[in-house]
Amino acid sequence: MAALEIAVVGAGLIGRRHIELIGDARDCRLSGVVEPSPEARSKLAFDAPVFETLDDLLGAQRPDGLIIATPNALHVPQALACVDAGIPALIEKPVAVTVDEGRTLQSADEAAGAMLLVGHHRLHSPIVAKARKVVASGALGQVVTVNANAMVMKPKAYFAAADWRAKPGGGPILINLIHDIATLRALMGEIVTVQAMASNAARGFKVEDTVAITLRFETGALGTILLSDSAATAQSWELTSGENPIYAHCPGEDSLTVVGTAGSLSIPTMRLRTYATGVEPSWTEPFETEIIAVERADPLVRQLEHFCAVIRGAAEPLVTVEDGVRNLAVIEAILEAIRTGAVTALT
Repeated sequence: MAALEIAVVGAGLIGRRHIELIGDARDCRLSGVVEPSPEARSKLAFDAPVFETLDDLLGAQRPDGLIIATPNALHVPQALACVDAGIPALIEKPVAVTVDEGRTLQSADEAAGAMLLVGHHRLHSPIVAKARKVVASGALGQVVTVNANAMVMKPKAYFAAADWRAKPGGGPILINLIHDIATLRALMGEIVTVQAMASNAARGFKVEDTVAITLRFETGALGTILLSDSAATAQSWELTSGENPIYAHCPGEDSLTVVGTAGSLSIPTMRLRTYATGVEPSWTEPFETEIIAVERADPLVRQLEHFCAVIRGAAEPLVTVEDGVRNLAVIEAILEAIRTGAVTALT
């Protein structure tokens, strides 16, 4: 089977990671890169042509697929260019800047029957995949609540390197939270209402550093999220899962707990606690604890493999444009709830 030709649009931090993964893959090869910045181009080292614009690349070649890893404002226009050209594309999250813009892309994608995927790579994690199966199996009984922690300590150098991160739009809601929203929707179903409060007390920037969020799911289950980029704790996906080696790994810690009437699942340790067969659930009864076995793999590697399978027609997109838009809609609702102090419904 011939290797697929994949081009990458944008050679920033995540774009370069995609380039590395393509270079290591068996079933695809790098056909070209789009990068307008001379500084970014100077950091590239590979045997593939570099173009200044996407139009230049499409005028010179027709790759089997494109990975869009450019600034958020370019995601939709570049994805629409892929739809027009009939080329499958993997679009880094968020899929768009606004929900309305995302819905425009969704309509174009659906009308053309194009193959667009959104880069919520955590949903390709084998940990998340196994957790979804456990929750769906009914082992927890009726799911009543979920608690998610997304708390990290970003160093001062993170903000010094890019001053926009200390301004509105640069906080953990728009940069980090969408990953956790995607994971919660995958585990729990659709979110219908949100409440939220934000604080900037830790850093004093003009953007939030800490947020408390409550969620109501379509099933009636409730959820909470504690989000912070100023918290010295291991309670985040990055530090508990060990899936990205650039972060410190704290094995044995959890960042997610799904709780039902018959048991609970702590993630990513995958501790499943349930009552013994035949025992009536009660706070006086002991739990039986099982560690659910999970293979370990890099979600970004699995995402690329999935993208190749979609291009070949061997798989349907795991994360569609519609999924990306729904995740973005939750973020917009949370921002509105913070602004108004009211319970905010998703439309």
